[in-house]
Amino acid sequence: MAYRVTPSFWAGKRVFVTGHTGFKGMWLCRMLAVLGAETAGYALDAPTVEGEELLRMPGMNACRRSIYGDVRNLDALEKAVRGWQPEIVFHLAAQPIVSEGYRNPEGTYSTNVMGTVNLLECVRQTDTVKSVVNVTTDKVYRNREWVWGYRERDDLDGFDPYASSKSCSELVTRCYRRSFFADGRVAISTARAGNVIGGGDFAHNRIVPDCIRAAAQGKPIGVRNPHSVRPYQHVLDPLYAYLLIAEMQHRDIKFADSYNVGPTESDCVTTGELASMFSEIWGDGQAWEAVEREMPPESNTLRLDCAHLRSVFGWSPQWNIHRALKKTIEWAKIYFSQGDVALCMDHQIEEFLSGGKAHEEAGDA
Repeated sequence: MAYRVTPSFWAGKRVFVTGHTGFKGMWLCRMLAVLGAETAGYALDAPTVEGEELLRMPGMNACRRSIYGDVRNLDALEKAVRGWQPEIVFHLAAQPIVSEGYRNPEGTYSTNVMGTVNLLECVRQTDTVKSVVNVTTDKVYRNREWVWGYRERDDLDGFDPYASSKSCSELVTRCYRRSFFADGRVAISTARAGNVIGGGDFAHNRIVPDCIRAAAQGKPIGVRNPHSVRPYQHVLDPLYAYLLIAEMQHRDIKFADSYNVGPTESDCVTTGELASMFSEIWGDGQAWEAVEREMPPESNTLRLDCAHLRSVFGWSPQWNIHRALKKTIEWAKIYFSQGDVALCMDHQIEEFLSGGKAHEEAGDA
């Protein structure tokens, strides 16, 4: 049976999102707004993007209430949760950059581990929350450079400080689920997603944002590891999965678990293939070149096995990598032409929710 996100379920629901100023959080809050939810966001101040604070552009912040604070501050976080009294919580606040984890391991661990502890402590102290989804990463697994995908039962043992801290976040969540919430009053899941792309991600040392910066400046794209294989998906695909998990476990706690959220095998492509596809879609003679750059070590191959998510919910990705890149480039070109990116996001969300897979052009198949 294939389950779907139900707009009537989300209409008027009080939702709390940590990390709402980040790339994923920004999209999640807009998606919740389209569904009619009442959302409060809690995060550090909006990051500076290309000289502007993206969430402060007209119409960008879709949250009913924005609360600026640090997830490492338990008192402030508890005050925010109690003040909003949410039924559903999405925990996205994190230090998400691998290179920053090497530069500042203490800050990475304190944010990604103690931030999770603090969030779950807040949930433990309130009686309104019924459903929690903690968003982690595909990098939580001990990477053995397997050609097949990792499953939820495989070892959690991230290599670098970022990945390790998210592995710890998974273990913290598992501990709370088995101990403090063993009575079933709160359903808690973790979702492990791979590399996501989409409009509004300007992080450095990520391939698609690097492609966009280079193309906007009319420069060749510099690709560090053109043969590395990664699972790429548009941000709306994992967000839809998070919403589905949160809704279904709210209805029945039996759905609370850990889930891999990734693309199909055909969308696990090399970085070089991704850069070539991006260049073709962008046009204007865009090209890429391999470059040598001093960077922390990276895995060569990383795939997820999403059979568990498919078997439980009947979930599958809607947008393949070609379509995901087209939608990302569409957003970027509107942004650089000073167009209405908020409207672009809403149109993409509405298309996705209406079953965008059925409307793919022949070139996206």
